[in-house]
Amino acid sequence: MSTFAPVDEQLTYLKKGSAEIIREADLRAKLEKSRTTGKPLRVKLGMDPTAPDLHLGHTVVLRKLKHFQDLGHTAIFLIGDFTGMIGDPTGRSATRPPLTREQIEENAETYKAQVFKILDPQKTVIDFNRRWFAKFTADDFIRLMAKYTVSQLLEREDFHKRFREEKPIALHELLYPLVQGYDSVALEADVELGGTDQKFNLLVGRELQRAYGQESQVVLTTPILEGLDGVHKMSKSLGNAIGIHEAPLEMYGKVMSISDEMMWRYYELLTDESQAGIDVFKQQVKSGDRHPMAMKQHLARTIVMDFHGSKNASQAEVDWSRQFKDRESPSVVEVVKVKLDDVKHSEPLPGENLWLIRLDKLLYKAGFASSVSDAQRKREQGSVRIAGDVRKEVAFGIQCPGPPFDIRVGRIVKQVQVLP
Repeated sequence: MSTFAPVDEQLTYLKKGSAEIIREADLRAKLEKSRTTGKPLRVKLGMDPTAPDLHLGHTVVLRKLKHFQDLGHTAIFLIGDFTGMIGDPTGRSATRPPLTREQIEENAETYKAQVFKILDPQKTVIDFNRRWFAKFTADDFIRLMAKYTVSQLLEREDFHKRFREEKPIALHELLYPLVQGYDSVALEADVELGGTDQKFNLLVGRELQRAYGQESQVVLTTPILEGLDGVHKMSKSLGNAIGIHEAPLEMYGKVMSISDEMMWRYYELLTDESQAGIDVFKQQVKSGDRHPMAMKQHLARTIVMDFHGSKNASQAEVDWSRQFKDRESPSVVEVVKVKLDDVKHSEPLPGENLWLIRLDKLLYKAGFASSVSDAQRKREQGSVRIAGDVRKEVAFGIQCPGPPFDIRVGRIVKQVQVLP
């Protein structure tokens, strides 16, 4: 007897938070066949390791892969260590500078650790597309390129726009959709997931599978998540992102800052709550049985728990309430020790232990920012307070060795001690 849930039940779960399924009838047929044979579907999600850190916007499609995994299907997380060398041209108005092999490998290692915040590590297949492309010969690439025409590639919106505006399109960029599409051939994928901006590439995969004699995969796209401003795509460069490595209190506070209207979209795309359950929550708020603040706290606690565990989520909720309801300090303040050599700006004055410290590096090393550039942005925005005072200068003086001092960045409060 099949261990898979009824097909209608599976479809309801998979359609929640989905933007488009191409084609839904094909997905139903694959699910029915899977249930009859007991063989799980092979569901692929590929990501190029072009940046070291993921934010909640990246987890929308990861969570959909988890939903297939929850239903008993095979989740394949493909790290594009080969495609990353090309650089995905999606949404680009200019050629993306290719990353070095060293950058790709470093980012790939961090991806492996981060995706397991969402996926079950015991049930996830991690693969790399260099595994087959490293064996590709010139003949293989010629055969692959023969499967598609230039006019078909120029139908892609960003290519078409650049061609019309007479902006350069490098030949390796035209290869990208074909190379990504071939990944589905190599993995014999039944379903491929991606954001709505990846639709063209995913459809190329469908066509290439047919060209190589395989059954076409189903394409399932997920929406692009808006950031904290509720308008623009979540992006670290726009300063509206929630990083999955951010401290529990920082993450909790950022979720609490979104609008009541945006809260429901976050429920849909960033939690495993069923659509029926979300509809019940909405009705309770509408009828006055539950306050929007209580529902947002439940959302914030759920999201923090996914990445930091239930204990840290509960503590973040207590600390947020103390800080922003009672205007008190957090019950526990983390003490962080940083090495002087990692943050010093210049040598001390002769006979004194007063050192100039680079503030951006200190914020990064103490865990207030995901990168030095992120720290710079927070400093310039006036989000950094040291001993209660806003500090925007590049460097400031401290005693080393000396006592710990308080730093607050946004909603994070820590005591920092710089040691030789």
